[in-house]
Amino acid sequence: MVAVIHTSSRLRAVMQYNEKKLEQGHAECITAINYPKDADALNFDQKLNRIQRQLALNKRTKVNTVHVSLNFDPSEKLSKEQLAEISKAYLKGIGFDKQPALVYEHRDAGHPHVHIVTTNIKADGSRISLHNLGKNQSEKTRKEIEIDFGLVKAQDRKAQEFNLKPVSIKAAYGKSETKKAIANVLEMVLNDYKFTTIGELNAVLNQYNVAADIGSEGSRIRKNNGILYRVLDKDGNRVGVPIKAGDFHFKPTHRNLKVRFLFNEMNPTVRKIRYGLGIV
Repeated sequence: MVAVIHTSSRLRAVMQYNEKKLEQGHAECITAINYPKDADALNFDQKLNRIQRQLALNKRTKVNTVHVSLNFDPSEKLSKEQLAEISKAYLKGIGFDKQPALVYEHRDAGHPHVHIVTTNIKADGSRISLHNLGKNQSEKTRKEIEIDFGLVKAQDRKAQEFNLKPVSIKAAYGKSETKKAIANVLEMVLNDYKFTTIGELNAVLNQYNVAADIGSEGSRIRKNNGILYRVLDKDGNRVGVPIKAGDFHFKPTHRNLKVRFLFNEMNPTVRKIRYGLGIV
């Protein structure tokens, strides 16, 4: 399991990000912790207001929103009930078990993962320190959960992903080989880097001989808001068969990327901490 912690002062933006996924059918709010109603009985305002009321108890603390994603190996098949239990165990381990929290299961990537929205402002108005939260409490809890729930360990995943090599030009000779090679790079980059434009995304993808192509001005790809993924040779030239974004099961489409861009843009001061895969 890999835990990623974001802290910010923009609760509404974080909520809207997750609720947008829900509206698109890419997510489900699977549990509401320390809420008066079950998750499926809550509307957006009820979800938001419960946490906002707690934020109002401490107006001095600006960084008051905690947004965590728990990421699991693609081989793991976890039920909603299991994901909810893991999320509760994680929150308890980092000292947030008394906090109001919403857990969203996201289904728009090639691996199981949940997003947890909560706050570090306690019911008495005091705050939970976020200093070294990821390095200390989160890292310890992550390791305990991996053992308790029999999960694939982050160290194993780290060894696999960071040995990832640039796509070989040989992959360009067949569509299936190309698709598999590009998918390996895309999943790693989309999970492990923060970006706000296609240019920034390509800056990373190009290091692995892959390019995201939205077409030239006036082209059919651009008009249809499409995106193709291509293999590049050592000189940066396009080679082989391009693959449509919709052909990948985790749907790295232009529309889905724009949601990521918007979220990152709306949170310019967000601090991103990644443990198990190093710090980004």
